[in-house]
This record gives sequence, structure tokens and C-alpha cells, in this order.
Amino acid sequence: MSDLLNNKVADSGIVTIDLASLLPANELVLFDIKPYLFKELILKEKDFRASLLTIDWSSFQDKVVGIFCSTDAIIPMWANMLIVSALNPFAAAVYFGDEKKIREQQLIENISKIKATDYTNQRIVVKGCGETFIGESAYVAITQKLRPEVKSIMFGEPCSTVPVYKRKD
Repeated sequence: MSDLLNNKVADSGIVTIDLASLLPANELVLFDIKPYLFKELILKEKDFRASLLTIDWSSFQDKVVGIFCSTDAIIPMWANMLIVSALNPFAAAVYFGDEKKIREQQLIENISKIKATDYTNQRIVVKGCGETFIGESAYVAITQKLRPEVKSIMFGEPCSTVPVYKRKD
């Protein structure tokens, strides 16, 4: 008689997708426009352009940069474009928004790059718990991406899942 224990979860063939693993590893830094405004409220084009020339843009080398303004100023679109133009030779990527919004955008981009056909006829569990906050839009995106190909989608952990979708064969 064998005393071996069978791990039913491991033997089930369920594929777990941890959305947090799709987040880029690059450091994220935020670039606040506020200090480059006249009285931290008004954008004067000549002064703004001059202040951007004083920034050591190489300090953003290989970093993900988020542009935002922490004051309630009206910022013309071209101002953001100037900042991106200066950052482009150095930054790994540039986005507009706060950290939460940027991480969400990055995650959606990485989900869009997944080859859904790699999961054809698979039983998928999208991990639902973790230390990293994952917004609702990522769960929507992964479901929309994989549903046409997979056998089933579940939410949670392989040992305790909530059924989301099951293909009717």
C-alpha cells in the first residue's frame, strides 16, 4: 500500500496567471509639473521652456516616468509634449497620470501582448490575491483576451476558485 499523497491541484492541469507578474520591473518615478510653473499655478511658455532646459534628464535613464501636475493649474497639451520630448532619449517609457493609473496602463499593455492561443483549451485561474494591487480593468482585460480560447476561467487560487466562464462543448 502506497503512502504517497496526491496533490490534486497540481495534477488538475490548471494554469495560474498572476497578473502582478505582468507588471514591468522598471523603476517608476513621477515628474510633477508644478515646480516649473510661475507661482506654481500659471504656465508661462518662455519660462517653462527655459526651466526644462535646466533639468538633468539623464537622471530618468531606463525609468518609467509619469507626468502629472499636483496643483489645479491648466496645463496646455503641448507642455506635456515638451516634457515627453525631453524624456524620450532617456526614459524606458513615459505616461501621463499618477502611479496607480500608470501601473494600470502598463498592465493592460502587457495583457494585450499575451498570445491567447498559447492558452487554447486550458483551464485558467486568474490569481485574485496578492501583495500588489491589481485594478478591475486588468481582470476585465485578461478575461476578454483569453475567453475565446480557453476551456474555463476561474478567479482566486487553484484550491479555492470562483467560476467565471466555462465553454460549452
